[in-house]
Amino acid sequence: MKKIRILYAEDDETLSFLTKDILEQNNYEVVHCCEGKSAFETFKKEDFDICIFDIMMPKMDGFELATEIRKLDNYVPIIFLSARTLKEDRIKGLRLGADDYLVKPFSIEELLLKIEIFLKRVQKNITLEKSLYEIGKYQFDTKNFILFNDHEKIGLTQRESELLKLFLDNKNKVLKREQILMSLWGTDDYFMGRSLDVFISRLRKILISESGIAIENLHGIGFRFSMV
Repeated sequence: MKKIRILYAEDDETLSFLTKDILEQNNYEVVHCCEGKSAFETFKKEDFDICIFDIMMPKMDGFELATEIRKLDNYVPIIFLSARTLKEDRIKGLRLGADDYLVKPFSIEELLLKIEIFLKRVQKNITLEKSLYEIGKYQFDTKNFILFNDHEKIGLTQRESELLKLFLDNKNKVLKREQILMSLWGTDDYFMGRSLDVFISRLRKILISESGIAIENLHGIGFRFSMV
């Protein structure tokens, strides 16, 4: 069986050695780069299933690296591992297209769980019977994470795609906030709630011109995706 390939960018020699070793013990193939520019060059030449990036790196930081990768690939999951704990850094990372953000010192068990969840969701997306939805003037391709029509194509991250599909499968119904969080992240903690707000904001901007479509915020309850 082909091993899952991880692109891992981290300039801390000790941390990267330990993390890479544990990932490889769990049967992942890990390509490690000690700075962002070499990680980007490696990504352009090879195929990877998941990317794991530090933020504070020489030559090209993690934010720049994620930005450049999203220009080439809207779909590969990106996880940030960073010592930067500010809410603004988390939000910035998610807005750049990251799918998750773990703060150092992180639990290796949590990282392994996140990777496993992403891989299961990718496989689930591949096997879902219904892969195309109509949303106003767009078609939504859940397998490839894109909204498209004859004139444009908009790439979504995996998490944005999962959220949009969850809304479409429950259109015109109230979804409680904790219900959405548990479905997408398996937890309803505060920081995941902030991540959810970022993704909803982006989906609203994408669909703002579509009449009859809205993501309603029901204060203290959750959200309703209205579509007529």
